[in-house]
Amino acid sequence: MRRTTSRIQQIAGNVVTVSAAGIGYGELAVVSTRGGDSLAEVIRLDRDRVFLQVFAGTRDLSTGDSVRFLGRQMQVSGSEDLLGRAFTGTGTPRDKGPALVDNLIETGGPIVNPARRVPPSRMIHTGIPMIDVFNTLVESQKISIFTVAGEPANELLARIALQANVDIIVLGGMGLRHDDYLFFRDRFDHEGALDRSILFIHTAADPVVECLMVPDLSLAVAEKLALEGKRVLVLLTDMTNFADALKEISIIMEHVPSNRGYPGDLYSQLAARYEKAVDFEGAGSITILSVTTMPGNDVTHPVPDNTGYITEGQYYLYQGHIEPFGSLSRLKQQVNKHTRVDHRSLMDCMIRLYAACHESLEKKAMGFRMTSWDEKLLRYGQNFELKLMDLSVNLPLTHALDAGWQILADCFSPAETGLPTSLINQFWPGKEVAHEPA
Repeated sequence: MRRTTSRIQQIAGNVVTVSAAGIGYGELAVVSTRGGDSLAEVIRLDRDRVFLQVFAGTRDLSTGDSVRFLGRQMQVSGSEDLLGRAFTGTGTPRDKGPALVDNLIETGGPIVNPARRVPPSRMIHTGIPMIDVFNTLVESQKISIFTVAGEPANELLARIALQANVDIIVLGGMGLRHDDYLFFRDRFDHEGALDRSILFIHTAADPVVECLMVPDLSLAVAEKLALEGKRVLVLLTDMTNFADALKEISIIMEHVPSNRGYPGDLYSQLAARYEKAVDFEGAGSITILSVTTMPGNDVTHPVPDNTGYITEGQYYLYQGHIEPFGSLSRLKQQVNKHTRVDHRSLMDCMIRLYAACHESLEKKAMGFRMTSWDEKLLRYGQNFELKLMDLSVNLPLTHALDAGWQILADCFSPAETGLPTSLINQFWPGKEVAHEPA
C-alpha cells in the first residue's frame, strides 16, 4: 500500500481519472467500492492526473469511491504449480483451483538485449509437411498464422503445439468463445499435454481490459521457465482481438486515431510482445506462434500489416490449407541445411512447379488449348494438394521429403524437374536411396 486518493474525478468507459503524484506507468491500484474492491492499472499520466483502466469494469463505480495505489506492476506466480492450470486475464484461477501467490514475478518487463541472444538454429518438428518442408518453424522464432474468420486456425495451433518438440506450452487466449477455451483444454487433456501446459484465457464475455494483460502474463511466465532451461512454446490467439482492445481503450482516452482508428503506437505495442521470443545462452528458449485474423482477408489491415514487419514470417491459412505462396518463414534457411541434403532443392522445385500448375489452371479456365505439359502440371497440383497440403496429412520430415519425391516421380520424368543429377541419382523413387538422418 502506498497512498489513497479520496475521490475519483471522472469515469469514462472502463477508465477512471484521479489526481495523484509520484505514480508510475503500469502501476496497479485497488478501487474500493461498497460492492467490493476492483483491480486497476495506470495506463496514462498527465502531470498529476492519473488514468486507470478498471479490469472488472466501472458499472458499480461512482466519483465518491477511493483508489489505493499498490506501488508495483501486475504480478503472476512463476512456480511450476502453474502447470495444468487455467487462469483469467488477471491471473485469477479459471479452473476453480487455489490461487498461486508464491514466487511472484512482474509482467511487462523489458525484452532481452539482441546482442545477448543466441542466433536461431534448431528446427521444431511439427509433422505438418507445409511447415516442416516448405516453411520450417525454428526454435525462438516469432511467427503468426494469418487467416480469416471461419478457418481452423485454433485447431492448427493446437496441433502444432501438441506435435512440437517443446517442454512447456503456454496458451494466451484473447477474446475466445467459451467453446474455444474448452476445445484447447480438452484437446490438451486428451493428448496428455495438459500437465505441461499453462492457460491464460480471456473470453469474449470477460471485461475487455483483461484482454490486454494476457500476452504479458503468458510471456512473463514463459521467460521465467525459459531461464530455468525449458523450451517454451507460447501460443497467442487472437492478436487481432488484442489490437481491438487497444483500439477501444484508445478511443475512450480520446487519443488521436491512426489507421482505421487503431492507436498510433500499435506497432510498438505488438513488437513489445513479439520481441520476447528468444533463445537464452545456457538456458531455454521462447518460441511465439500467434493467430492474426485478417478482416475481409485484407493483408493491408493495420494488425497483419504491422505484424508482418515484426515477425519472422507468417503461415497463411486459407480455405483449409497452409497456402505456399502467402506463407513465409524467414528463418528456414537457418535449419534446412542441417536436415537432409535434398531439402532445399526439393522445396524450391516443388513450389516452382506448383506455381506453373496455377498458370495452367488459368489457361484452362480461359479456354486455351492444354498441352501435355499442362496436363502433367495439373495432375501434379492435385497430388501436391492431396498428399502434402491437406491439413490431415501428418508425416515426419524424412517421410514428407520422400513423399515429395514420389509426387514428382508420378507426374514427371527426372529431367523435367530440373533437379540436380546428384540428388536424382540418390533420391529418385526406384533407385537406391541413402537416407540421411533428419
